[in-house]
Amino acid sequence: MEFLEVIRKRKTTNGPFLDRPVSREHQHLLMEAASRAPSHFNSQPWRFILIEDRAKREKIAEIGGRTMQQLIADGRFFERYRPYFRFSEKEMAERRDGILIDQLPGPLRPFTRQVMSPSALGLLRALRVPQILGEDNRKLVASSPLLLAALLDKQEYRPGELSGFYSVLGLGMAIENIWLTTVELGMGIQFVSTPMEIPEAWEEIKRLLEVPEHLELMAIYRLGYLPPDNPRPRIDWKSDQRKRISQFVFRDSCATPESDT
Repeated sequence: MEFLEVIRKRKTTNGPFLDRPVSREHQHLLMEAASRAPSHFNSQPWRFILIEDRAKREKIAEIGGRTMQQLIADGRFFERYRPYFRFSEKEMAERRDGILIDQLPGPLRPFTRQVMSPSALGLLRALRVPQILGEDNRKLVASSPLLLAALLDKQEYRPGELSGFYSVLGLGMAIENIWLTTVELGMGIQFVSTPMEIPEAWEEIKRLLEVPEHLELMAIYRLGYLPPDNPRPRIDWKSDQRKRISQFVFRDSCATPESDT
């Protein structure tokens, strides 16, 4: 693909992947892409674990599903992420950010706004939303043929110091290189975020992956090849809107927004 086409087609995969292993060639291409990212003084502080072992994938999936259910059931998920929920195409077009909740099972649709609000825990539990989302999340992760753990070397990653900032910046650029390369390879990728929001669960994953003291586990992603029909989960959203240039770019100083034309 042309480079700009790859950028424009980059997206997060919310649905399932093909039941097909990711080839070793493609895994190494993803790692080469990561290695080509810039880093401070070429420090290359990133480290990665390619996880194909079924037992490890299923255990991480169980932790992902469990933490998703826990975060929703106790209201933390909505407390943290409510500012990003959108409930109509009109709202999404005006804000041009966040996620549009556009797919829910039939029984939940009349309660869309209530389901996605922090004041509706009783309704959520009655409709089994935490269990639905937790189990769907578990299945998605467990059926992903490849999980990728991203780590930083603590020799460079020192939070509170500039080296810590530079390391996180470098890892972010390495992950973006991986993300863009999945587009070229016909693959998808998604951040497995919920375990890191519960410290005990994150420690559980670190033990599972035998992360040594000199490395810091930063993130986990699920990857695989995309099916041609790209089915969507039962509860899903769209996030394809982007802010206009005038909403996030300035000319010469923050006093002058850049024109859209």
